[in-house]
Amino acid sequence: MTTVSTRPAAPSELPGLHALLASWCEAEAAPPPRALEHCVRHGLVRVAEVDGAVVGCTAAESPSSGHLRVSVVAVAPGARLRGVGARLVKDVLDEAARTPGERPTISAVIGIGDLDSARFLLACGFIGTRVFRSGGAGGGPRIQYQHKLRVDYVDPDARHLVPTALPEQLADSLAPDDHAVTGLVTLADGPAFEITRFERDDPASLQSGEAAAGIAFSGSLLAAITFLLGISFTSDRFPDDVRLVLIGATFSTMLSLIVYASASGELARIRANSFGRIMKWGNVLSEYGGVLPFLISLPVIFAGVSHSRWMTMVLALVVSVSIAGYEWSEFSIAHRFRNTGPGATLMVLTAVSPLFGAAAVTTGSVSWPWTLLLIVTLAVRTWLYLVRRGPEGGIAKRRGQWQIRA
Repeated sequence: MTTVSTRPAAPSELPGLHALLASWCEAEAAPPPRALEHCVRHGLVRVAEVDGAVVGCTAAESPSSGHLRVSVVAVAPGARLRGVGARLVKDVLDEAARTPGERPTISAVIGIGDLDSARFLLACGFIGTRVFRSGGAGGGPRIQYQHKLRVDYVDPDARHLVPTALPEQLADSLAPDDHAVTGLVTLADGPAFEITRFERDDPASLQSGEAAAGIAFSGSLLAAITFLLGISFTSDRFPDDVRLVLIGATFSTMLSLIVYASASGELARIRANSFGRIMKWGNVLSEYGGVLPFLISLPVIFAGVSHSRWMTMVLALVVSVSIAGYEWSEFSIAHRFRNTGPGATLMVLTAVSPLFGAAAVTTGSVSWPWTLLLIVTLAVRTWLYLVRRGPEGGIAKRRGQWQIRA
């Protein structure tokens, strides 16, 4: 199987790129020489190679930090239908995702009759949002396609087909902001665009609900932790290191509650557009400073008051397996961030902590090393996600870019 590799274009390759685009693209689609030179200089042109030979390229332009426009994707005729173009576009999307700050809007503009390019862009996750006429004499109607950044819901009762031969009808169909081209189908009388209406969410209501849910969750968690902490102070069978863990969990959960309250203030009056960053702090503090220390402490507490070693270890094993399953599931906070080798190691240490702690108490060993390891592990994970990782995101989805609401 032939391997396709991609890389940024070098300035020395400009003559070859000009020849490639002149041979494989329409004259109006190819970027002007000076524009292409500017894009190469700023790393916005990528080439695809097969067996050392350049078989395709893509060029983009970035007129502002908030917008990236794919100008052209060219693939040699002999290399088409082999995923070369999709690989080039994926590289552009991945590079945009790694850009510091907010991810830019990624768009492309093609003629309304360029159906091959339309199918290609739709398959890459783009949707058609606008119809307009290009400047100059004889400029025909063109469609702007925009890459979808998030999953949206569509209205199953508001979809229709517009023949590609009716550009005026297509322009009318795309006039509302919530309508877009999501597919290209073939009818008995020719090809047609599939027009879909997307449901519009109210971001303020969604964010307000998220902040309220965070406050309610942290409040309930704080009540459970303080109740257990109060019992630990009245009993001499609680290990001192467990009391220390519960005190730290109380402090961290209280901080998360304050952070969630700050998120509500951000929505109501501050409005510095930092809601996502604030919620990330609240989520991380409540999980790694409150939820996990509380759950991990339970089998250790049980080990201190129980007279059955095997029951203690079974409970600790069940808790460890449950935490491990949660950590690797799509519901965990860790799943919202990019994880590397050290991050996976910390997840394993977190999952086996109940076993280590229960075993130390059951066998009469010193349990302070377990406490120190747990505190360091959770502190490092908190620092990792708050400081070294970007905003919450990157959740693997088992669905397409849009779906019908159940």
